[in-house]
Amino acid sequence: MSNNNDNILVEVKDLKMHFPISVGWMFKKTIGHVMAVDGISFKIARGETLGLVGESGCGKTTTGRTILQLERPTSGHIFFEGKEITGIEEKALRTLRRKMQMIFQDPFGSLNPRMTAGEIIGEPLLIHRLTQSKSEYEEKVKELMTTVGLSPAMMERYPHEFSGGQRQRIGVARALSVRPNLIVCDEPVSALDVSIQAQIINLLEELQEKFHLTYLFIAHDLAVVRHISNRIAVMYLGEIVEIATRGDLYKKPLHPYTKSLLSAIPVPDPVVEAQREHVLLEGEVPSPFNPPPGCKFHPRCPVARFPRCREEKPKLVEIEGGQHWVACHGR
Repeated sequence: MSNNNDNILVEVKDLKMHFPISVGWMFKKTIGHVMAVDGISFKIARGETLGLVGESGCGKTTTGRTILQLERPTSGHIFFEGKEITGIEEKALRTLRRKMQMIFQDPFGSLNPRMTAGEIIGEPLLIHRLTQSKSEYEEKVKELMTTVGLSPAMMERYPHEFSGGQRQRIGVARALSVRPNLIVCDEPVSALDVSIQAQIINLLEELQEKFHLTYLFIAHDLAVVRHISNRIAVMYLGEIVEIATRGDLYKKPLHPYTKSLLSAIPVPDPVVEAQREHVLLEGEVPSPFNPPPGCKFHPRCPVARFPRCREEKPKLVEIEGGQHWVACHGR
């Protein structure tokens, strides 16, 4: 979090996204809010990959969508290339979208089944008027397909004619078409077979190096995030509980929730697997509609011994020279 400010591409400050819950048909009444994202702060440096991990429903995807202004935040600030984009007007947002793109989780549901692969990949080129002629447009689409490992001969095929991995490559090509600076990868491999996951991860790494891309890589699987991320932020119930470099997080996790996530990753060596500590969590994730007071993790935390765990929300504090941050009273 203490990166050189000149090198910061994205900065998020105290971001909140609370969705209202309404009852009634004609005269709707708001009875509460789902606190999907509840006051998070982080930075992403140019050219790096920040992994954002946590259980389903913790607010990861909402965070990514809010950064892209697909959701307008309840409060907080989002800076992109040093300029605040929170509440940016639609006209300016369209220009901004050239610099910020998203790869979606579902490689089939995110593609229009009535459009060919070529039309899907080329659509952003038309929207942003990035080509001057039909021949230039077709050449650009072919180039993009080749870049992501697809044959240009597949241009006229429809999404249902591709495998899951190929469909995700189409999604990657579509995001890449406008040459963005930031790509939000929303669980881009979770719906794919393990062997295909590795291929897509390798492709994203190659593209990052070739086009100097910056990624926010959202996932629930720490094993996947480990291979692509420079730093990792761990989310729980709308809050970030720990941020560290990849090496620090895996070697010396500080938050009990992070430790439990890491202990759930299987180790191929049965001897090592039998000897290592497993942190088992009790109970279910509380509802974001009615989160517990104090530390939101305290009802499931194996080390919540202090009264302040139940009463006071822990702050994300720096532990080691700006490289490791944790929000825990018992650290």
